[in-house]
Amino acid sequence: MKTIKQLFFLFAFVALICSCKNETKEDSTTSTVIATENESTERTGQAFIKDDESKPTVLSIAIGSKDHTTLVAAVQAAQLENALVNAGPLMVFAPTNEAFAALPEGTVENLLKPENKDALANILKYHVTPGNYSKDFLKKFKKLGQANNGYVKVEVVDGEPLIGGAKILGSIKAGNGIVHVIDKVLLPPTE
Repeated sequence: MKTIKQLFFLFAFVALICSCKNETKEDSTTSTVIATENESTERTGQAFIKDDESKPTVLSIAIGSKDHTTLVAAVQAAQLENALVNAGPLMVFAPTNEAFAALPEGTVENLLKPENKDALANILKYHVTPGNYSKDFLKKFKKLGQANNGYVKVEVVDGEPLIGGAKILGSIKAGNGIVHVIDKVLLPPTE
């Protein structure tokens, strides 16, 4: 009788342990699924790392500028944030909000639609070229190879370089290149 009680308690103990393991396993599976679902909706990559110590990237300069909110919204809609925090050097020609407002009515709103993400990305990449050249050094070029595999014309008018017809209003050095603020949105030639 004593052996049967011991076996009963042993069996009950094993059953209790097994049931606890199953509950834990189900809970961890559920939490893993929930965590995976949350991760898939969150944007990840180097652009989303908080860093208060290094020199700002071309992206963080644009994000911090009240004159570039439309450009930042476009970069986010095209999901190009991570490209703009790469080591570079990157030269970004950053149109102001006024430059975007000068486009035909409805152009920006149309480009920001999810179905136009590729067209928007192409236009934004046309504003980026490898390098870290000052405004004066840009006068030495006839054209620049852009990140969308196109070329933008460079000309000098009244001693000032014009990039695709856009005037450089100012330049800001970044940790991974330089931002040249321009007064016009550069549109890649249509083929």
